[in-house]
Amino acid sequence: MTTTIQFSSPIDGDMLHARDGVTTSDGLEIDVQLSAPSSHSLTINGTRASFDQGVFSGKVRLNQYKNTITVHDCTTAESKSIQVYWLPNFAGHYRLSIDDNIWFLRDIYQQKDNYQSLFDNPYLRFLKQVHTTYGTKIHLNLFYQTEGFNLSQFPDRFKAEWQANADWLRLSFHAWGEFPDRPYQQAGYEQVKHDCAIVKEQILRFAGEAVMGPVTTLHWGESTVEGSRALRDAGYVGQLGYFNVDDELPPVSYYLNVEQRRHMKKRFVWHDNQEDITFIRSSIVIDKTELSAIVPHLDSYANKPSGLPPFVDLLVHEQYFYPFYEAYQPDFRDRILAAVKWAADKGYTPAFLGDSLFANA
Repeated sequence: MTTTIQFSSPIDGDMLHARDGVTTSDGLEIDVQLSAPSSHSLTINGTRASFDQGVFSGKVRLNQYKNTITVHDCTTAESKSIQVYWLPNFAGHYRLSIDDNIWFLRDIYQQKDNYQSLFDNPYLRFLKQVHTTYGTKIHLNLFYQTEGFNLSQFPDRFKAEWQANADWLRLSFHAWGEFPDRPYQQAGYEQVKHDCAIVKEQILRFAGEAVMGPVTTLHWGESTVEGSRALRDAGYVGQLGYFNVDDELPPVSYYLNVEQRRHMKKRFVWHDNQEDITFIRSSIVIDKTELSAIVPHLDSYANKPSGLPPFVDLLVHEQYFYPFYEAYQPDFRDRILAAVKWAADKGYTPAFLGDSLFANA
């Protein structure tokens, strides 16, 4: 029988947060909206739904990480269920995430006899200054190799220092290397599993488990469903991208289809229940946004129906920090500081994505 019940809001896999309802002492109260023939009578989790202007609706309280919403059509005896999530720690936080990291590690390796601290490296020293000033949590996605260096060469003598700073500094797998572009767009499970395992093994060796977490950003954010499964099985349940759609920009959207990308663009977060993978949308790519445009870009979300992002992910790429890089940005530091200051001024507080997503899972 063809179903006559359609969930309008939320939909299956939606991850609900404080901006989606009313927070109470025992959960989050949200409105559920459905479409069905107007002559029918519906219940939502056992309570009769109201009908107004073509829409059935009712209130549901979410009090677990995973919550089932079941609609029963009393007229046809048909039932339909979706699974949604409650994220009590998601809205109102931000982080700085940096892709393509490898050159700072090569520098520390090359200077290992001169550096007494990780933060003798100028790049890490700047990031620590950002943290000291704003409390920012910073997440670095790593390549395995670059010219003249790979992670297996990085010394483990700084391990205690990585551990001591794990409260604000995280490391995760990004890709084997910068090139080729879109390396995992057509990759199968085994290739992603292989590359991810080696990078994770090295992070564990030289920095320890405390700097690792359940979120990463894959290089170019493009994968097959098998590739994303490999990330999930490696512990990266949260996968961040841009989810561009209806424009000329690269999708950076893993395996999601156009409809799912449009939903991500509005919601910023969604869980694929079929694959058990959470997707998160970044709020800005700092190195693709001129310094003068960073605040206007972030402010512009307020004029959109979905409003300001619930969780602000400020994304940038490492290479623009370096004067020897062909596309060096002399205002790299200023751009990051402008974005972080915007988040702080708007009342966002620092948090790692993994803690914000899965703290009550």
